[in-house]
Amino acid sequence: MRAYFLKRFLVGLLTLLGMSIVIFILLRLAPGSIVDILFDSAGYVDPADKEFLRHELGIDRPLLVQYGSWLVNLFRGDLGKSYHYDVPAWEIIKPRIPVTVELGVLAILVTIIIGVPAGVVSAVRQDTWLDYLFRIFSLTGLSMPSFWLGMLIILILVQGLGWMPSLLYISPFENLRGHVLQFLFPALAVGYRSSALIMRITRSSLLEVLREDYIRTAWAKGQHEMAVIFRHALKNAILPVVTVIGIEFAFLIGGLVVTETVFNLPGVARFLVEAILWRDYPVVQNLVMFIAIVVVFSNLTVDFLYAWLDPRVRYA
Repeated sequence: MRAYFLKRFLVGLLTLLGMSIVIFILLRLAPGSIVDILFDSAGYVDPADKEFLRHELGIDRPLLVQYGSWLVNLFRGDLGKSYHYDVPAWEIIKPRIPVTVELGVLAILVTIIIGVPAGVVSAVRQDTWLDYLFRIFSLTGLSMPSFWLGMLIILILVQGLGWMPSLLYISPFENLRGHVLQFLFPALAVGYRSSALIMRITRSSLLEVLREDYIRTAWAKGQHEMAVIFRHALKNAILPVVTVIGIEFAFLIGGLVVTETVFNLPGVARFLVEAILWRDYPVVQNLVMFIAIVVVFSNLTVDFLYAWLDPRVRYA
């Protein structure tokens, strides 16, 4: 068991190292740098001034030296200084991480609360009106983009109720009710689509398990319906659902750009687009590494849950 955890952890570290290389190279393959962008609208510029600024920012050094310096500073906890804002990158990134993480966690909670029970009911009541209702629900959720649903929610709140969430970020320490309402609607908009996917995965996985011989044996023994479904069937059907939930959470953290823009939330995903446009290398590199860490951590969590849920993994 310990060897399994250690192996997965080392694989995660190697994945992050590979991701850091990919992030660093791809960012510098993009045409132009912040120096070119700054001087682009200035007309004629003395090349010596451009070279001086490149030297000041450290982007005239060999790529291998730049990568090594970034990696060493990253391990020290120094994320560098933003080229565009001329302040430490951590000061820009720090207040945005909780916003995106909170929205992602709330969205995945909505996903689980709606998707898993709906999938269980749909599988247990196969080919009934409830099954058809939940299947329509899932297809509708998969068909609607979350940002479009977010805009629709805002229109309903404004036109129907004459109210809308605050356009400025509200700290939970200042106004908890306003903070919850501000995050509730984007979490519902994002979580609805993910819950539709989870519902379909839960339904198909549970239907497959319900046809197994040991489930028929449990029914033949006269066990209670809830015991058969939750203690025997769902426990074995939940493994692919856990995998998809982990993937969805990682996807949500990196894919909230439009949703954060629609609801005017100052999160990581929204700010990342602005940093890319400015070629703000320290900010972009560290933000993408943060998303990569979330992805790797989500996969590690799924692997550990596998070992907890499936004895075959624990004793392999």
